[in-house]
Order: sequence, then structure tokens, then C-alpha cells
Amino acid sequence: MPGTVLLLAASPVGKSRLVDAASVLPVLAAVPPAVLSGTETANVVELADPLEPQAVLTRLRAVAATPGPLTVFIAGQLALDRRQHLPHLALARTTPATVRYTALPWQWIREEFRLRSPGSTTLLVDLHADADAWGWLRTHALDSGRNNAVFGRIAPPPSRRTVAGPAYMKTIATILRSGWRPPVEQLHQQAFGRLGPDAYGDVVLTVPPAPVAVPGGFAPRPAYRPEQPRPHTPERPKTPDRPQEDPHVQITAAVQAGRHQDADALALAHEQAATRAHGVASEQALHWSEVRADLAMFARDSARSCRIWLTVAETRLTAGQSPDSPTVEKAVDRAHHQWGQVRDKTQAQELGALLARLRARVPGRRPGALENVEKQLRELQATPF
Repeated sequence: MPGTVLLLAASPVGKSRLVDAASVLPVLAAVPPAVLSGTETANVVELADPLEPQAVLTRLRAVAATPGPLTVFIAGQLALDRRQHLPHLALARTTPATVRYTALPWQWIREEFRLRSPGSTTLLVDLHADADAWGWLRTHALDSGRNNAVFGRIAPPPSRRTVAGPAYMKTIATILRSGWRPPVEQLHQQAFGRLGPDAYGDVVLTVPPAPVAVPGGFAPRPAYRPEQPRPHTPERPKTPDRPQEDPHVQITAAVQAGRHQDADALALAHEQAATRAHGVASEQALHWSEVRADLAMFARDSARSCRIWLTVAETRLTAGQSPDSPTVEKAVDRAHHQWGQVRDKTQAQELGALLARLRARVPGRRPGALENVEKQLRELQATPF
């Protein structure tokens, strides 16, 4: 049966743009449709920097109604609306203030594919989150539907005045241009294996395919896991004496207003209170440490963010958590990512030495992490100040 392919690349025009999503379309367009789909023949629908959510919805409904296998490639920018705090795919006219009206609600993608046959829909996703969406991802998974296979990554906001590229999706396209499409799980693993150190802090999406019909019923499906191998930060600690206004809301407001020092001071106060009440290695205290690491990232202080993530990892290890614990791996991966953004050579060398010692104990899920740190350190030593 012929397959259907949807190529959707969307990002805002102007200063709100974090990623040049449409730059991947020429690379994907060079791949034969049958290879994109993994079927003998396929029809391709392309949407480049669409303007209106309703126009995208129309195309989603059209491809959702096709009977054969459906493969959806999405490159773009993830944003939150300020009213309901729900994830949206930013479109050409989207600004932080107009997300609710000009961006595509991610739930529309989930709902339009909800009634398709299990196992017939595959999403390959390469997103860059804005600051609000990245904070939201600390305690939420990006739900793309139980019947869909979802593979890809969500990257944190790039450095200020930098427009990132959809590196994961371009790598997928490069692999497919060989003329052969491996199984989607293998394709995803190959793509991540080729990405550089900047991807170590990404949220990795791995939802395996749904079951397909077999004689006597359905083949068993693994548990639904719309999450990365390195899961999100533990949910916010719940305490009976929490003030009526959620401190996370106050912190978000301070970040949006550019008051990064105020945001960090508030998070630090909660971290210290949690440490006094529950101990330095408690999840309550470590939650606020991780919040502060992300706040440093939002303030473009990569060195401080890296240092906090390293401290979180060391604290978890000292408390007896296993080096292959998801929370430990996540902390080291985030430290690795932030270290790659440090531009001061002295700080980079100091933090790199600490990271290398940690990487020897916590190699993570992707091969070559320790070798990457050691190579970068050698290059730093060989570079004059």
C-alpha cells in the first residue's frame, strides 16, 4: 500500500526565531519519497513556514485520512501559550505574546492522528524549545499520542542572537539519501550517534511503534513512554506549607521580565529551605538546584549552569545513586551540554577537568562522551589564550 509523507518545517519570522527550520526541506526533498516513507511508493506533502494554524490543521486532517503508512517529519520551534501553558509549534507569525492565536497547538497533532490504526503513524521530530517551553519540559512530557511511534529530540534555547539549525533532522535526511531506510529505531540511533556534543543536553524522544494486528489479536506493545532515556526532573515537591502562589510561576515571571538575578535568588531561597528541612541530597533540595541550573542557562551563564549540574550529579552519586541512574545521567548530560557553551578558556578547562572525572564514572547512553571531553580539553590546552 502506498505511503504518505508530511514534511512540516515551521519557525517564526524575525527576532523570535530560534531555529531555521525550513533549511532542512531541500535536504529532505532530495530523498526519494519511497525512502522517506519506507514503502514501495509514497505521496509527499510539504509545508514550509506556514502562516496560519488552520491551514496546517487542514493538511494534518488530509494526511490523517490516508489509509496507508504515514510518516511525519517535523522541524521547528516549541513555545508555550501564556494563558493555558500548553505546548505549541510556532509558525511564521508567532511571537511570545501571540502563541495562543498564531501557533499550532501540539494537541492538534495528537488528536488528528488519534483514530489512525495503531502502528501506522511515525513522527520524526526536531524541535528547539523557547525558555518557557524548556522550563515546562522539566515536569511534562510532550504527548504525541499513544498510537504513534515518535523519535527525535527537543533542544534547549540556543545562545542569544543565535539561530540554530535542525541538525538532527538534517542528519536523518543525510542517512536516508543513501537510498536505504533502516528501521526507525535504528535510524534514530544512527542520527544521534552523528550529532556533536551540543546534543548531550537534549530531551530525547523515544516512543516505540504501536502493535500491529497478528493472528489471534495484537502483538504486545511496550509500556507507553513519551519521554527521553534521561527522564525529566522529578516532579515539584509538594509541601503543605507552600505559599498560595506557586514559586515556579513567580520565577517564570522574573525570567520573562529579564530579572534573572531575582529569579535565581528566589530559587536559591527555596533550595536552602528544602536543604534545611530535608537534607542536601533530598529530591526537594535537588529539584531547586536543577531549577537554578536552568535559570543560569536562561541567563546565558553556561559556566554557572554547568557547575550546578556537576554538583547535582556529584550529590546524587555521593548519596548512593547508581552511575547509570537516569537522574544522574541527565545531570551529567546537561553539564556536558552547558560546558560546550562556555567561551572563557580558563573556566572551560576547570569545568572540563571536573566533567572528565565524572564522565569516567557516568559515560551515559551515547558512546564517545568521555572521549569527546578529553578531545576538547586537548584542543583547549593547545590553543593560546
